[in-house]
Amino acid sequence: MLKQPKGLIAAALANTGERFGFYTMMAILTLFLMSKFGIDSEAAGRIYSFFYTSIYILALVGGLIADRLRNYKGTIIAGLLVMTLGYVLLMVPTITSKTVIVGALMIIAFGNGLFKGNLQALVGQLYDNEQYAKLRDTGFQIFYMFINIGAMVAPFAAVGVRNWWLRTQGFLYNSDLSALCHSFNDGRMSEEVLNGRFTELAAQVSLNGAPTDLARFAQEYLNAFNTGFHYAFGVAIVAMIFSLVIFLANKKRLPDPQVSAARKTVSKSEVQQDAREIKQRLYALFAVFAIVIFFWFSFHQNGLTLTLFAQDYTRLEIFGMPISAEIFQSANPICVVLLTPVVIAIFAALRARGKEPSTPMKIAIGMGIAAAAYVLMVFGSLGLPDRSEVAAMGGLDAAQRVTPWLLAATYLILTIAELFISPLGLSFVSKVAPQKLQGLMQGCWLGATALGNGLLFLGPILYNKISISATWTVFVVVCGISMFAMLAMVKWLERVTE
Repeated sequence: MLKQPKGLIAAALANTGERFGFYTMMAILTLFLMSKFGIDSEAAGRIYSFFYTSIYILALVGGLIADRLRNYKGTIIAGLLVMTLGYVLLMVPTITSKTVIVGALMIIAFGNGLFKGNLQALVGQLYDNEQYAKLRDTGFQIFYMFINIGAMVAPFAAVGVRNWWLRTQGFLYNSDLSALCHSFNDGRMSEEVLNGRFTELAAQVSLNGAPTDLARFAQEYLNAFNTGFHYAFGVAIVAMIFSLVIFLANKKRLPDPQVSAARKTVSKSEVQQDAREIKQRLYALFAVFAIVIFFWFSFHQNGLTLTLFAQDYTRLEIFGMPISAEIFQSANPICVVLLTPVVIAIFAALRARGKEPSTPMKIAIGMGIAAAAYVLMVFGSLGLPDRSEVAAMGGLDAAQRVTPWLLAATYLILTIAELFISPLGLSFVSKVAPQKLQGLMQGCWLGATALGNGLLFLGPILYNKISISATWTVFVVVCGISMFAMLAMVKWLERVTE
């Protein structure tokens, strides 16, 4: 890090706080929607997918605004303030309207669009100086590692606040109880589940003794559970304030892409070269954007289908200690923080020998690694009952669930894939994008992520309609096809990058 430009750590810390707030929300969003409104995983998946798509598609809008106003830093500050407003709305427990909740999510998405791509454009500008040009990939890997420091702690913060509030109301957490309470309130619960699992779990989670009135218990547990979720969103507000303070304190250390471009003297030959190459550069960028759509469609199942799998099929304990389904989402950022120095060291060693793979080749390798992660899930899920059977039983006992290490290993492999694709993709965009389109092209990278996120809702549909192992097989096929498509384009992409 000592060899990196000075503004890198300041930008990374500003992103760390924002990502901490964002992933605090994302860790609990799916389960919050299901519990708050009594909807199933498919309906929650549609909202989740729409929100995640909006976050990244609005980065295009944010890039256009910053490019048009020629004010990247002001746009970033506005983004932090807008996101804070959205989190304030989510924190209010008296809100019962789904429309208001979705509106708050859209406010956050717009603020994120103003913030995310434009900060990445500033980071890329740091490496336009020849002194740092060869460190661009490493710089973005460091930047990405700091993002995940915030994401690593976020699920623990969200779960901690929710479980603390449950305890103050006289209850313990149980992953199945929210759905069971809704089933009881709606009159859909079978006598077998009512007199068996529901009564048993109600007694287990009630700190003041087994409840005698199950109707009252169901309502009070849901109220406490959902209010705890609302208060957990408040953690994100503190994170936004942290990011704002860091950014304002270090604003002068960061470049302004538009100002830098205006000051740069460009020769006639360079202008002609730009005119000849600009189409090839844009074609290359959009080819890579098309490939990563399918990576994000598969990878971002971590907050949706993989979280549902954690809740429905995974034994929620590690080393004898109980855990929540949301905690598995911390596995990915923890692995990013631990593995980033290792990956950087490996690439540095290969670079010293002249054998480092090109950025396009690294992305192709990453797609293959992502496919391998879902191969593991396929084998780990063989023989599990369908989701409809699990729902009819009121949930699986601990003995019927799979080991938590299956998900832990899957997240580890997905993280390695992510380190080959996401930070290096950002580096590729900053290297290839025309100078005057830096903000827009970073927005397009996030727009490709948005298209992948727009497909996320298919995960819960598959999860509920076909076998669990067949669901994971779909992601193996998607990632495998994307890997071969990327390999077919590597030589061309390498020429454009040079």
